[in-house]
Parts: sequence; C-alpha cells; structure tokens
Amino acid sequence: MTKAEIITEISTKTGIEKVDVQETVEAFFKVVKNSMVGGENVYVRGFGSFVVKKRAKKTARNISKILPLLSLNILYQVLNLLKLLLKKYAPVTKVQKQSNN
Repeated sequence: MTKAEIITEISTKTGIEKVDVQETVEAFFKVVKNSMVGGENVYVRGFGSFVVKKRAKKTARNISKILPLLSLNILYQVLNLLKLLLKKYAPVTKVQKQSNN
C-alpha cells in the first residue's frame, strides 16, 4: 500500500477531505524524520518503534574502490502483537508460495 492509498482510505473512512488527511500524514512523517535526524527514537504505542542505532563505522570494498559506510542505522521495530497478527492474517504472496515449494 502506498502513501496515496493510505491517504485515500483514511479520507474515505473518516469523511475528512483528502487534502487535510495528506497534510496530517505529511506532518506525521516530518515529525518522525526530524526526531530521528536529531537522534531521538520514535515510539508509536500499539504499532512499533522507529529506532536509531549507532554502530561502528565500516568499510565496504569494491574491486576498484574502498568506500566508507555510515555508522548510523535506522530500523523499524514492529510490535510483537502486530507480528503475530501479520503472520496469522496476512495473505501469502506469489513470492512466498514459490519459495515454499
């Protein structure tokens, strides 16, 4: 599902104009982004967490170059209950069906 589809669905379910929903969703992502850029973790109770993890700098090696990698990782941690619900109710995709054979 894309951001546009999320905005459309929220607008349909709530009756709020799409423009207002879009501004709200954009504001949410901006707050999350700015918080993480500032080194803060973002916790959404009942959904999951956006966590900034600092790790040691590493060097990536290519045949012709040595490239430094950033020492910052951003990850999204899904709430355990949400993981269980996704495993139970999420439809199996074609890729999953092929890999199970």
